[in-house]
Amino acid sequence: MNMQRRIIPLVISVFLVFSPASAHDYGAAGLMSGSNKQDLPPITLSVGEPISDGPWMLKSGTYYEFEIIADGSQELGLSGADFFRAIWIDEIVIEGLEIRPFALSSLEFDEAGTMEIGFVAIKPGRYDMHIPGTTGDTQRIEITIE
Repeated sequence: MNMQRRIIPLVISVFLVFSPASAHDYGAAGLMSGSNKQDLPPITLSVGEPISDGPWMLKSGTYYEFEIIADGSQELGLSGADFFRAIWIDEIVIEGLEIRPFALSSLEFDEAGTMEIGFVAIKPGRYDMHIPGTTGDTQRIEITIE
């Protein structure tokens, strides 16, 4: 009986703290509220051109968006399986179509187009994305998640 007197107020307190009514009173918050979103510079896929202006420094727990822009000069892809495993992809948008993938290891453009990727950086570490089959530093982007 004594334990029951302690547990019931605890259960009621937890319910009040986590009930939808109390959440509604505070409004939108967290990763998806927009206040935690940052835009990254685009990645460009074009023959002989650097894919980015420099490395990305990301913070774990932050929501990011970036575009990949292909000019159609050649069929080009972007590989980065380790990076894609270190993030949670919210969506990929291609010509207004939203894709919510479970996982991703690479992508490819057969012609000119633009793709937007929204994600949350999760696992700290050093990663890269690069054009498969290339060795030049300008054909890769270094990414650090802190």
